[in-house]
Amino acid sequence: MRAMLWVVAVVAGVLILLGLLLEAVRWLVIIGLIALVVVVVWGVVKGRQAMHHESRRR
Repeated sequence: MRAMLWVVAVVAGVLILLGLLLEAVRWLVIIGLIALVVVVVWGVVKGRQAMHHESRRR
């Protein structure tokens, strides 16, 4: 009986840790996607500014 309680406790602990890990991974993916969008938008803005400055020089 005691061994079965240990097994249930260990399985429950592993499932809780796995759930927390998956939640953390999900948030990291969301943060990464937001950062990627920010970098792409920033690159487009800087590229347009560079093209605008280049056309003013001519």
